Amino acid sequence: MAGGNAIRGTRVGAGPMGESERGETAARERIPFYCANGHVNNTWFAADAEVPDTWDCPRCGLPGGRDAEKPPSARRTEPYKTHLAYVKERRSDADGEAILEEALGRLRASREL
Repeated sequence: MAGGNAIRGTRVGAGPMGESERGETAARERIPFYCANGHVNNTWFAADAEVPDTWDCPRCGLPGGRDAEKPPSARRTEPYKTHLAYVKERRSDADGEAILEEALGRLRASREL
């Protein structure tokens, strides 16, 4: 026995929708970007948008360029530096020895009191 609900199984907004109901789509163009690993990333941009020179590859993360023959090289990442490495960049070993002797002198003086 069928129920009397005619809209059963549908939801708001369901049904055929064409361009007439949604409006006109913006003009767009597909721009290929090539990475150093040989991946091609076809990205869509609006026709009047400014296209960037590079775009990161979604497969490997390397930067991709517009020229298939000469894709951009991978960015150079600086290795992690410890606090001691930064201190050694700012001070020489002689400066470190002088600061250590000064601190030890203050410590010895405070213990004598």
